[in-house]
Amino acid sequence: MRCPFCRSTDNHVVDSRTSREGDVIRRRRECEGCHRRFTTHERLEDVPILVIKKDGQREPFDRHKVTRGIFNAAHRRPVSADAINDFVNELDQKIADKGLREIDSSWIGEEVMRFLHEIDQVAYVRFASVYREFKDISEFMDELSGLLRRDVSKPRKAQETAT
Repeated sequence: MRCPFCRSTDNHVVDSRTSREGDVIRRRRECEGCHRRFTTHERLEDVPILVIKKDGQREPFDRHKVTRGIFNAAHRRPVSADAINDFVNELDQKIADKGLREIDSSWIGEEVMRFLHEIDQVAYVRFASVYREFKDISEFMDELSGLLRRDVSKPRKAQETAT
């Protein structure tokens, strides 16, 4: 690290502290050349993950956009904000675990659909109608029919605990 006063590269760390959030380390340094002290901040380099949209455009992954979409689908439904935030955190971690710099929006959409299907079927259908871009009522009814078939095929005990 170069001293901001004399430009010397000879210095040593006097003190290190982690920020409250734990994402930054503050270091107090002392220059060996001019003996003045200065502060540096060290943080993990954030590599943005790009989402490849259906039309091929790329945009940075925005967890707030995902959260908004789920909240809109679950509006006035018995889906807790904590459940949504926990899911978005898990989704964020899954994306990070993949180690990719780019990810398809369809993968994100299917993950959201899986979550909503498990937690609230009305929110699932609302999200699906936007995500799958239903063109007419027959496509909508096909999705509902599939949802009902899956619900009927569940064992009775699983249905009771789900409600």
